[in-house]
Amino acid sequence: MNAITENIGLFQEVDMANFWMPFTANKQFKAAPRLLKSAKGMYFTTVDGQKILDASAGLWCVNAGHCREEITEAVHQQMMQLDYAPTFQMAHPIAFEAAQVIANLMPKGLDRVFFANSGSEAVDTSLKIALAYHRARGEGQRTRLIGRERGYSGVGFGGISVGGILANRKAFSGALIPGVDHISHTHNLTEMAFSQGQPTWGAHLADDLERLCVLHDPSTIAAVIVEPVAGSTGVLVPPDGYLQRLRDICTKHGILLIFDEVITAFGRLGKATASELFGITPDIITMAKAINNAAIPMSAVAVNRNIHDSIVQAGPAAGIEFFHGYTYSAHPAAAAACLATQTIYRTEKLFDRSASLAPKFEQAIHALRGEPFVKDIRNIGLMGAVELDSRDGAPGTRAYDVFLKCMEKGVLTRFTGDILAFSPPLIINEGQIEEIFATVKKALHEVG
Repeated sequence: MNAITENIGLFQEVDMANFWMPFTANKQFKAAPRLLKSAKGMYFTTVDGQKILDASAGLWCVNAGHCREEITEAVHQQMMQLDYAPTFQMAHPIAFEAAQVIANLMPKGLDRVFFANSGSEAVDTSLKIALAYHRARGEGQRTRLIGRERGYSGVGFGGISVGGILANRKAFSGALIPGVDHISHTHNLTEMAFSQGQPTWGAHLADDLERLCVLHDPSTIAAVIVEPVAGSTGVLVPPDGYLQRLRDICTKHGILLIFDEVITAFGRLGKATASELFGITPDIITMAKAINNAAIPMSAVAVNRNIHDSIVQAGPAAGIEFFHGYTYSAHPAAAAACLATQTIYRTEKLFDRSASLAPKFEQAIHALRGEPFVKDIRNIGLMGAVELDSRDGAPGTRAYDVFLKCMEKGVLTRFTGDILAFSPPLIINEGQIEEIFATVKKALHEVG
């Protein structure tokens, strides 16, 4: 067992046989488990009582900090009053209230909100909306979808089809949806290494979309979906001017632009959305994670009103216009958590707090330059990545070992391949930022 679990006797206390864990090396984990039993504010507590500073906001999602009483009380009261209500041909008031609150945070015009339960579902919903829109306006030949290499858009078949992560795709390659292509990713270490904020080089990389327009004919392309900042593949920050160029090309060819903001929405970059930060208005935005502080599964898709109206008005007078939805869309408890979370963001001014802490976060993460194995550092807002040199013949093992060392020292990080990723709750203070990266520095000196 590792230092986190020794002397616990977990195999006597917890039978791990039945839970097939997601995105986990199951054999490795169950041989040396890392179990969390509680959380509060900035900290998890392990089963053996060790406090762990959360440098990842769970999975990029607990932006207001853990176990906020305002959220748990709102969920409790809602469950006592209305535990569930269908939103197929029925509704409940809190669903409309939550939609209004979310719409008010979106860029101008994106004021129609469709609720789902995860980022993956939000992405699949957005792709369906794009296809339905073009059909409704008489351009049903627009069926092609364009994603991006090194993009992560969830694990539904739509999401892994437009996504660009090999490991997510290869086992299912024979069943991916047809008519999908990918523009090139934006990461170039030669030109961008150790960028602080947006790299100055690389706006021209958006022109790869023009290449696909020539290859496929733009009149066949329904939508382009990209993360404004690619999170799960290592915090790939868009070059200055890149997103504007994508917006211009999509507008030129009548292609919808979808921003996958499952990670970047709700204060991660110091604004309600990355779209607001970068000054780029897409046609559709997907969101999840921090929408309700991850208290209850929930996601949403914000859609330009014209897209919504085109689909609804093209439908029958008394029939369903869009054949899509989920049993738990706008679940009452999830909606209650959403409203409570958004109130916290507003009253505690957490988006402004995130923006004010970003310079300290940038300074602290870039102070790791020159430490052992560090080949690149990149950051924007309160998210960043430290990319490490890989061991010969064993990629990913060095970052995993640093992850373990950090946890032993009381800091929870994230890793993907040999990249360490950081996205702390927005309630973090400057001392805790220093603690995170001081711990990472110590861990780097202890691994081989």
